[in-house]
Amino acid sequence: MLGRFRSALYSAIGPIEEEGVGEPRPHSGTSRPTKQKYGYQRPAFLKLATEDEIQVTADHAVRPIIVPRDVTALPWAAGYAETINAGKSKSNEDQAMARQGTVGVVQGATLVQIPYTMFAIFDGHAGAGCAVTASNDLWQAVVARLESVGPQLLTARQAGQPDTDPDLSMWPQAKTISEESLVIGALEAAFWETDQQIGEEKKVFHMPGGCTVLVALFILGKLYVANAGDSRAVLTRSSRAYPMSYDFTPVSERQRLQTLGRLAPHLLGADYGWLEYVRRPTRRDVGSRMLYRDAHMTGWAYKIIQESDLKFPMVFGEGKRSRLLATIGVTRGFGDHDLRAQDHTGPVLIKPFLTPQPEVRVLDVETEAVTAEDVLVLATDGLWDVVSNEEVAAVVQRGLQAWDNESKAGKYRYISLAQDLVMAARGKMKERNWRRSSGGPATIDDISVFVIPVLPYKQEVARGGEGEEEGREAMEVEEAAAGTAAEDCDSEAPPAEEEKTEDKSEETTE
Repeated sequence: MLGRFRSALYSAIGPIEEEGVGEPRPHSGTSRPTKQKYGYQRPAFLKLATEDEIQVTADHAVRPIIVPRDVTALPWAAGYAETINAGKSKSNEDQAMARQGTVGVVQGATLVQIPYTMFAIFDGHAGAGCAVTASNDLWQAVVARLESVGPQLLTARQAGQPDTDPDLSMWPQAKTISEESLVIGALEAAFWETDQQIGEEKKVFHMPGGCTVLVALFILGKLYVANAGDSRAVLTRSSRAYPMSYDFTPVSERQRLQTLGRLAPHLLGADYGWLEYVRRPTRRDVGSRMLYRDAHMTGWAYKIIQESDLKFPMVFGEGKRSRLLATIGVTRGFGDHDLRAQDHTGPVLIKPFLTPQPEVRVLDVETEAVTAEDVLVLATDGLWDVVSNEEVAAVVQRGLQAWDNESKAGKYRYISLAQDLVMAARGKMKERNWRRSSGGPATIDDISVFVIPVLPYKQEVARGGEGEEEGREAMEVEEAAAGTAAEDCDSEAPPAEEEKTEDKSEETTE
């Protein structure tokens, strides 16, 4: 019902402007920066070189499914597919990045190259500016941070045991640092550094809104998934789904948010309170008992309602409809430095409650029993809003089986799987509403999906990184996104399965 109402609303009033709800209005006599650091773009590996090609992807009525025209543009022939929303913003606010390269480490008189492969998805809100910037800048911060701990990484790797920082060796209780902790620390530091940089650059460049961030980093025989937001990573293995990340929403982060509100109530202004009630108290509840919970509580207790309890709760609503300070539905990511909630005494900054801190989960690919059925799916919430982890695993398993006997065209299997997943969430237009094949409502949000085979990385590790050359084109393409012109490379489009015949005219691959 909500999806139908929103679709009707968008049809009636047209697309909502990208500035979004909560963006600050310029003060009298002042204006926002108009200069852009990066122009609007689609992922570089899609090789959409002209404005006309990009405009084709922005058809809200058709919602074409876009896939790479060149299957070699992504490492390991990984799959990618995307589609635009049903009209809630002018352009697709999702962004994606894939890169394969090396981390240079000086060891004695030798330069050692540590190969890495990185995929990332950025879900923008209130505009695509922040997501575009993050897709161009985050990988550089990650590589720089890895290079800064490169000698310690090599020492820990070669010794097969945790490394000790030489600067701390004089202390009798110096801590030993594992290789895993060094990589996790590099990712965490890079996330914070990139968010801080975006905050500073917003003073100079027009960069509205913010974005969630999901990164998959393959390095030193392990897979690191770093998540700050509500995009999601799932490892599928033989029809089973193994979450590699969990969504961060106002509800899932209730205790962190309430704790901050309790410790710094001035951040909430005069109209918001940190306590959570079974329902919002009204004036007629003053003096009566009501169930509540504080930041330190996981259960519920009673308290007598007072005048001071009649504030709007800082976390309001449930599930995907929950909002922080009645304004935003995400609690981690980049940007939103100027985002404000309304308060009768003045605007309340929301950024103190938002954090770029990622949760990092690790899979030891080198020692794990990995097969051709092990596939990592990264996707923005446009997929997960209507498709469960288990359904994603089932779609991947069916797709892998369908391609088993088609070795000649097998290089397209992961692109085809990404198409299948986007189609499962987007559905088809029926009676002026987007509906899934099951008959239920489809998502009206942007959808971006990576489908990444894990076995090729394990094979590269076993060969000692010989697969590095295969990803050099992906690296060059990402460099093109930063300002170097990319050459257009045409190749045949992935064949569509019979069930996609009806939608084939809607899919743009060239």
